[in-house]
Amino acid sequence: MDAKASEPKKCPGLNCGNNISDLKCPTCLKMGIDSFFCSNECFKRSWAEHKTLHKSTRNPLRKFVPPSVVSEPDPETGLYNPFPTFPFTGPLRPVYPLSERRKLPAAVVKPEWSEDGRPKYKLAGRNNITILDKKGQDGMRKVCRLAREVLDIAAKEVKPGVTTDHIDEVVHKACIERNVGSLSVSISQAHTRQSYPSPLNYVQFPKSVCTSVNEIICHGIPDQRKLENGDIVNIDVTLYHGGYHGDLNETYYVGEKASADPESVRVTETSRECLEKAIELVKPGMLFRDPGNVIEKHAKSRDCSVIKTYCGHGINTLFHCAPNVPHYAKNKAVGTAKPGMCFTIEPMISLGSYKDKTWPDDWTSATVDGSRTAQFEHTLLVTEDGVEVLTARKADSPGGPIKMPVGQQNGSTDKTNGDGHVS
Repeated sequence: MDAKASEPKKCPGLNCGNNISDLKCPTCLKMGIDSFFCSNECFKRSWAEHKTLHKSTRNPLRKFVPPSVVSEPDPETGLYNPFPTFPFTGPLRPVYPLSERRKLPAAVVKPEWSEDGRPKYKLAGRNNITILDKKGQDGMRKVCRLAREVLDIAAKEVKPGVTTDHIDEVVHKACIERNVGSLSVSISQAHTRQSYPSPLNYVQFPKSVCTSVNEIICHGIPDQRKLENGDIVNIDVTLYHGGYHGDLNETYYVGEKASADPESVRVTETSRECLEKAIELVKPGMLFRDPGNVIEKHAKSRDCSVIKTYCGHGINTLFHCAPNVPHYAKNKAVGTAKPGMCFTIEPMISLGSYKDKTWPDDWTSATVDGSRTAQFEHTLLVTEDGVEVLTARKADSPGGPIKMPVGQQNGSTDKTNGDGHVS
């Protein structure tokens, strides 16, 4: 017998090196794909990455032949809902058609998925967490500073009447404009210093930024819907520059109605505080399972829940890699923080259920009960004696915390008028 064939197969789970069991992904089973996992816990932990396999192996004609649309476009605007029969969990609806994929200068250095949508790198094992040298750390500082600039530019556009597609256009242009170096460099050299919006065509994601409104947890696709007074919107920006990725996001209040709504303020400020409390833990020796305990404790104190499907992740020359940093308590994440490690923490907090449901676009993730949700994210670098927040807010960054309405401080759901203002 061939020696290789006699070896037990390894679990494809994220950062898992265990042998497989007879547990098979039900979606893969329907699609005729052999995909076994070592345990149900490993399968759930790996779902966010594993489901990309389902997208890449579905009907290839889907990329060229759009699905049939049951709803008729509005005769005056041409806008329509592409999924009229889908049981949406909340009031938000997609507003199509999407704008065409935005172009980039040919000389911009692009990640490997820019053409075919497929990341070529393999996920490292659970113990293979990259420790950046000085050059790598400086590269991360630079790209994260640029990413913060882009997010702040996008945030200034948030107001009632603006479409999320417009925000995508602003982010796309701002990325291209981000370059570092002497003004005396040649035009060709300047082009190579421009930045690429990392989400663009990552596993076929069609836009340059994620915009998630109200009940959308994450991965919202920018479209033609106009933001309304009273919405909350998360803008998730990632840049690729100089071979490194910088990732951050914030949730913003749309109009005075949103910042005066006690429930919107409760979920938004709770998410912001959860991230702050988690960052306080980060230093050499921190276990990657620890932030989840602090995050869930604070969320529950505000009568909120923590989304479990998505987690923080390693980031450097790779968009997503080890370690995993779950946001919920009693998780089984492995690994210990060491100087030079770079990763994100990005708690997603809900007013209702922690469970999610994905729209038929294969990206947009909504709360299963339609409750509002908020998220904040930073890219962090572990230092010798603590942590450096590479994507930290600047003194003039838009948004920022507002006062929690009276009666909401300790998780009460009393309906009171919020008098907070943007600091």
